[in-house]
Amino acid sequence: MISAEQVKELREMTGAGMMECKKVLEEANGDKEKAADLLRERGVVKAAKKAGRIAAEGLVESYIHGDGRIGVLVEVNIETDFAAKNPEFREFVKDVAMQIAASKPEYVRREDVPASVVEKEMEVIKAQALNEGKPEAAIAKICEGRIGKFYGESCLLEQEFIKDPDKTVQQVLTEKIASIGENISIRRFVRFERGEGIEKKEENFAEEVMKQING
Repeated sequence: MISAEQVKELREMTGAGMMECKKVLEEANGDKEKAADLLRERGVVKAAKKAGRIAAEGLVESYIHGDGRIGVLVEVNIETDFAAKNPEFREFVKDVAMQIAASKPEYVRREDVPASVVEKEMEVIKAQALNEGKPEAAIAKICEGRIGKFYGESCLLEQEFIKDPDKTVQQVLTEKIASIGENISIRRFVRFERGEGIEKKEENFAEEVMKQING
């Protein structure tokens, strides 16, 4: 089991993201030096060094599902207008829009999730664990694992990438940064689903049939 302290140490050493650090530490069976080498081989360290650079160019991409049921707008930024025309970058932005349509994230990254939402989710998770009869001593670890699953479903960067479920969106993003050579940032998105939030009238089929028979 990889500890939060191990992840923190590798992150401080390489500048890579938490998810990348945890993944390579698991692959390296906790060997920090080996994990750091894996990050360098995959261009993650190179990408992390670019992460602080301002990315204000880029694209606003739209995606409409074939039947018009779902629509997405997403803004993905990159450092220069020249790189924004790069076919690899443009394809990535389209993939991100499709990801949002298919996987329905609510936030870009876990830091965007309001503290009140996290607290409420943790309360639900803890109550579930207690109702399942889990021992009190194991509750904290169970909560940590299940809140991670919540982030994995709700946060775009932590979702499994639709084109390659073995990678997260963050890992694909990191690869694109290393490949294109500029910082890339998924800034914001909005997703519309037809009829979402509208209270629909529920028809009682049996009653309708009886009305027709008796009418």
